[in-house]
Amino acid sequence: MRLTRCHLDQPLAVGTTAVLPEAIAQHLLRVLRLREGDACVLFNGDGHDCDARIVAVGKREARVEITARRLIENESPLRITLLQGIARGEKMDWIVQKATELGVARILPVLSERSEVRLNGERAERRLAHWREVAVSACEQSERALLPELAPPQPLAQAAGLRDGPGFVLDPLAEGSARSVAASLQRACTLAIGPEGGWSPRDLEQLRAAGFGGLRLGPRVLRTETAGIAAIAVLQALAGDLG
Repeated sequence: MRLTRCHLDQPLAVGTTAVLPEAIAQHLLRVLRLREGDACVLFNGDGHDCDARIVAVGKREARVEITARRLIENESPLRITLLQGIARGEKMDWIVQKATELGVARILPVLSERSEVRLNGERAERRLAHWREVAVSACEQSERALLPELAPPQPLAQAAGLRDGPGFVLDPLAEGSARSVAASLQRACTLAIGPEGGWSPRDLEQLRAAGFGGLRLGPRVLRTETAGIAAIAVLQALAGDLG
C-alpha cells in the first residue's frame, strides 16, 4: 500500500521524534483517518524520504518517530530551468505544479515587457510563498524528494543571465527542432516561455544577447500554460528520464 507523503520543513533524523504542524496532522488524522501506530512518510526536500510512525495524537497536532531514512534517486539527469513569464492566477499555479511533476530543477518567474501581472514588495512575497506551496504539494504527489528551486519574481534581463546550459525560446519558425538540439543538451538546458502576450521584440533581444536561440516545437502557437509543459515533456523524453 502506498503511504502518504508529507513535507516537513525541519531536520529529520532516524531515532528522533517530530511534531507535525496542525495542517499536516489534521490531514493525516481527520481526512485519512490514521491513528496512533500507523505509518507515514516525511521528507524535507534534502533528497531523502523518512519512514515515520505516529506515536502520539493530540487535538491539534501529532507526534511521529522517524524510523528509517532512504535516499530517493528519481531526479532527472537533464537539469531543466524554466524561465517563465508570469501568467495570471491559476495558470501560473498550473505551470509550477506540472513543471515540478515533470522534474524541472529550477523555475524563474519573470516580469517582462508584456506581462499582464505586476508583482512587487509584499504581493510578490505572497505569490512566491503560494507557488512554493504548490511545488511542495506536487513533490508530495509525484514522490520527488528534492524541491525545485523557485526564485522570486525578477526582471527578464536578470533572469536571462542565470541561463544554465543551452537556452531556448520556442519559435514555430526556428530552424532547430527539439530532436535536432537533443545532442547538445548534455546535463542542463533553460527554456524561456513568454507570458500571455508573448515576448516583445525588446524581450527577444535581451534573450538573444544572453545566448538563447530559437527552438521549433511544432507549427502551432501554444498558450503560455501549454508551451513550457509541452517542451519540458519533449526534452525529457529525448534526453531526460521519460523515454
